[in-house]
Amino acid sequence: MKPINFPERIIWYSIIGTYGFYLIGGLYIVGSVIGWILLIYLGKKLWNQTEATPPDERITIPLTTWIWIGGMLVMELALIIGHYNFDLNPSLVIKSSIGWAKGWGLLAVFPLVGVLKIRPKLLWRAACVVCFQTLLFSPVFILAYLLHLPEMPYISPLRIVGGPSDEFFAFRLYEIDPSNALPRWRLFTPWAPALGFMANVYFFMALQETNKKWRWLGIAGSIFMCVISASRLALLSITVVFLLTWVLTNLARPVVLIALGFGSFITSLMTTTIFNSYETFQQKFTEARPDSSRVRDTLAKIAIDRSSNEAPVWGHGVVQQGPHLVEYMPIGSHHTWYGLLFVKGFVGLFALVFPMLCSFLDLLVKAQKSELAKVGLSMILILFLYTFGENLEILSYLYWPGLVI
Repeated sequence: MKPINFPERIIWYSIIGTYGFYLIGGLYIVGSVIGWILLIYLGKKLWNQTEATPPDERITIPLTTWIWIGGMLVMELALIIGHYNFDLNPSLVIKSSIGWAKGWGLLAVFPLVGVLKIRPKLLWRAACVVCFQTLLFSPVFILAYLLHLPEMPYISPLRIVGGPSDEFFAFRLYEIDPSNALPRWRLFTPWAPALGFMANVYFFMALQETNKKWRWLGIAGSIFMCVISASRLALLSITVVFLLTWVLTNLARPVVLIALGFGSFITSLMTTTIFNSYETFQQKFTEARPDSSRVRDTLAKIAIDRSSNEAPVWGHGVVQQGPHLVEYMPIGSHHTWYGLLFVKGFVGLFALVFPMLCSFLDLLVKAQKSELAKVGLSMILILFLYTFGENLEILSYLYWPGLVI
C-alpha cells in the first residue's frame, strides 16, 4: 500500500509515523498542522477548478460538511463574545483563537479535506500499521514498568511552541493509577483514557481492512490498547458501538425490525428489572475508579452551577482552573458538554449538537447500503460516547483520521 498523491502522502506518513513523532514530542504539532496544510491544498484545487474540469476530478463539498464548518465557526464566535463579555485581554482572544484552530476548528477542517482524492483503504491500512507498531513496541513500555524505570524520561523541547500542557509533549513509559496503585499505559496519547479513545477509532477502521493479516493485527492491536489503557469507557464504547452499528445498519432487514419490536415488548415487561440492573452497573462502573468518578461529578456540578449563574448563553470564553476539591483540574474538563456550557454557553453546545445530529442522520441513511458510511456512523457514535468522558476538541489532533473518512 503506497500513497499516490499529495494528500495521501501527508495522511499516510502522518499516521504511520505516530510513534516517531511521539518520540520527539511532535505528535501534537503534526496533528494540529496537517489539516490546515491540506485545507490550503484544497483551496488551491477549488480555485483551479473550472467548468472544463472532468467530472471524476471535480470536488464537491457535502451539505453535512458545510454544517460542521458553520458549527465550528459559531464556536469561534462564542469564544470571541465570551472574551468580550468578561473584558478579557485582547491578546488572550488571539491565543484562544489559535487554540480553536488546533481544537474545534479541526472538527470542520478534516471532514472538509476528506473531499480530496483520498482512498479509504489507505486509512484502513495506516490504522492497522499503528496497531501493529503498538504490539511491536509495547513490550518496551511494559518492561520499563517492571524494571522501575522513570515514568517520564523527558519532555520534548518542542513544548516551546505551546500547547495545552506538558503532557502533550512528554515521553511517558507508563503511569501508576493513584486510585489503585496499578500500572496503566498511555503510549502516544496525553493520558490513558485517550489511548482507549484511539483504540476505538482504530478498531473500526481495522475492521474494513481487506488483507486478513493486517486486519487481525489491527483488531488485536486496538483491543490491546483498550486493555492496557485501563479505561472503563474504552471497553464499554468498543462493545456498544459495535452492537449499535450492526443494529442501525440493518434496519432495512425485516428480521431486525421484528427482533427490535419483540425486544421493545420484552423491555416494557421488564422495566423495573432493567432499571435496577442499570443502577447496579452504574454503581460498579463508578466503584471501578471512585476517585476519578468523584472528581468528574464535582467538576460537572461546578460547571453547571457557574454556567447557569454567570454566563448561560455565550459562556466564559476561557477555561478556568478548578479548586483543590477537584485537584485543580480545569472546570468542564473530562466532559465535552459541561466544558462547552462553561466556556461557550448554550450557543457552543448547540454548535456541536446540530452538526453531530445531522451527521448521524445522514450516515444512518447512507449506511444501509454503504460500507464507508457504516464506518462513518461508527465514528460519530464513538465521538458521541466520548463526549461524556473527554473534551473532544483537545484530542482532535489524535483522532483526526476518523474525521477524514
